[in-house]
Amino acid sequence: MPMQIDGENLTIEGIIKVARGNEKVEIDKKIVTKIKKSRETIEKILREGKPIYGVNTGFGELANVRINNDKIEKLQENLIRSHACGTGEALPEDVVRAMVLLRLNSLAKGFSGVRYELLEKLAEVLNKNFYPYVPSQGSVGASGDLVQLAHIALSLIGEGEAIYDGKVMPSKDVLKILGIKPIKLKAKEGLALINGSQFMTAIACLALYDTYNLIKNAQVAGIMSLEALRGTDQAFREEISFARPYRGQIKATRNLWKLTRNSKIIESYKERVQDAYSLRCMPQVFGAMYEALDFIKGILEVEINSATDNPLIFENEVISGGNFHGEPVAIALDLLNIVLTKICSFSERRIYRLLDEKLSDLPPFLTKEPGLNSGLMILQYVAASLTSENKSMAYPASVDSIPTSANQEDYQSMGSIGAIKCRKILRNAEKVIAIEYMVATQALDFIDLEPSPATKTAYKFIRKHVEKLREDRTLYKEIEKVSNLVHSGSILKEVEKVVGKLE
Repeated sequence: MPMQIDGENLTIEGIIKVARGNEKVEIDKKIVTKIKKSRETIEKILREGKPIYGVNTGFGELANVRINNDKIEKLQENLIRSHACGTGEALPEDVVRAMVLLRLNSLAKGFSGVRYELLEKLAEVLNKNFYPYVPSQGSVGASGDLVQLAHIALSLIGEGEAIYDGKVMPSKDVLKILGIKPIKLKAKEGLALINGSQFMTAIACLALYDTYNLIKNAQVAGIMSLEALRGTDQAFREEISFARPYRGQIKATRNLWKLTRNSKIIESYKERVQDAYSLRCMPQVFGAMYEALDFIKGILEVEINSATDNPLIFENEVISGGNFHGEPVAIALDLLNIVLTKICSFSERRIYRLLDEKLSDLPPFLTKEPGLNSGLMILQYVAASLTSENKSMAYPASVDSIPTSANQEDYQSMGSIGAIKCRKILRNAEKVIAIEYMVATQALDFIDLEPSPATKTAYKFIRKHVEKLREDRTLYKEIEKVSNLVHSGSILKEVEKVVGKLE
């Protein structure tokens, strides 16, 4: 059964299903009356000749310029054409699909004054896998993600470009192949398509989903490192976390305790008093990350079910406001970027410890013939490089603002900048966790005792894809391979088969 779209009940998991799983969507019939009533209000006010921003006026600083009724449709087309001026690499298909879905859900709330036919068109392009070409750069994240959304709207009217079978083609040709008729925009509909935070929100939702996956992988990798370093599990006792009862810390503590059960390594070193912070403080550090991620999730769950258009229609009244401003999502994205940077920074410290013979009591750089072989020495360099790159990008984008539109739009969120950085920071962090998996797996080869069932499962799965390093070989392809396993959740799924779902 297709996913029902009603403007009220979209979830992040639902976005993933449509954006990455190509699940079909259907507009909930219960919203039809509300959509049509809102449209009737727009048409009634137009007949009365009253000014409505963006409907019979110009945009931004040009809001005081009145537009004759016979040019209103031309106004909407001009808006889309003028705003579709993005630059940079094209957004991937899952981001574009998420943007279309989010715009559809926002319009489905019934405050935007568009025709029901426009919602049907958005649902159709999702269901027929139409993939507009959308450049990644150009939004300042305040009057909506105008540039990126304009490229989507441009493709819907049969202009601009789309991607089909891996090739960039004229939109009108792709629409014809897929059996989709271009839409003719009516009053307000161009503005309604581009007013909103759907670019930054789409990226934030996809990245948040991936970060929940990543933090669980980071905990599995962290426990593998702990066991390879013959650490203790006593820092993961619930009594400690109940004495400082953050929900995130308690959640992390339960995960870490679950992952260490029945470890012969830990049992053999149970007299160990305490470990370094990167091992002992995993409940506190991962717990703080969980607190932040849950906060971000709350912000996004509100945003994805909100009307972000301007102006909005309420009970036969049209009111101009600023729901298109991306500030809530911009701040959430900056926080997400900090969390991701801390995930890889935390992991890098354990990688370093595993490779330093003075800290690990293992062979230097985990090779049996150091000197002749460098072993995994340079993997730590790569982790350090990726971590440093993330640190340089983790400075909050939302603290900046550059005015636009002759200072009418004088305070911007810059959430779009945070979104672009987020995609890079996430991929870097996934690679760092992949490196920790590889290093910890190699380290366990030097331990004769049995690790926990969780660690043993992860070890065996990784060894299916990465052979033990007996002498130096190139590893760059293996880093990418394990990074893909991290991103897909494959390692995590194998571990959860043994210990149950991690929180």
